[in-house]
Amino acid sequence: MTPLVSLLIAANTVMFLLQQTMPQVSIDLMLVPSLIPLRPWTAVTYMFLHAGLMHLFFNMLGLYFFGPPLEHRLGGRRFITLYMISGLSGAVVSAIFPFTRDVPIIGASGAVYGVMLGFAWFWPREPIYLWFVMAVEARWLVIAMTVLSLLGGITGARDGTAHFAHLGGFLGGALYLRWLQRWGPAAQWRRKATTVAAPRPSGTRSMERWRKINAETLHPVNREEYERVMAKMAAGGGPAALSPGEREFLDRFSPP
Repeated sequence: MTPLVSLLIAANTVMFLLQQTMPQVSIDLMLVPSLIPLRPWTAVTYMFLHAGLMHLFFNMLGLYFFGPPLEHRLGGRRFITLYMISGLSGAVVSAIFPFTRDVPIIGASGAVYGVMLGFAWFWPREPIYLWFVMAVEARWLVIAMTVLSLLGGITGARDGTAHFAHLGGFLGGALYLRWLQRWGPAAQWRRKATTVAAPRPSGTRSMERWRKINAETLHPVNREEYERVMAKMAAGGGPAALSPGEREFLDRFSPP
């Protein structure tokens, strides 16, 4: 596991244990959307509370599967920003609708849904095995979860699920990823590359650096992407066949 995913799982577990020994923790830190102006800290703290062991287990299981490749791809700072924005937007969206404003909410689901969206954003066709049997592409899983949350929220399903917090997690994650796509480091690099005629390393030197990447040290998802990009380059055209995004991906893992 990656550092921040490990830290988040540990933090959620510790908070759950505190809930079991000190019930007042849940009361003081749970989110009631209509009370956010009076209890603003609860828009953050509710993400680290859970209603039961299975609630904690499934949220942390999702974080365990989807979090590490996304943390590798985004880097720690941007990953934790995505996580927190998704959880906060879950609180905000829950506060918008009158029939959810006074309902207490706990759980990391909104934040984890943002992480799930981030995974599908970068690896939309990656198969996800539901119940370890049925394979569903990540993009279709996110679409299905969005539809189910939307239906649950509109119909006012009384199943104890914070549907609008889930939708808020998707919304906040999508907005942040769009922002990164337009204003993040990779986008800034692309704009600079297209507007400044700066000298670029020769194709031969670039290929030498890229071939020095130790694929065995990469996360399996990044390793698969590395092998795909190298195969594309070998198939014809060399470095000229790569997109700016693919070059940036290889440069990120290249030795200095």
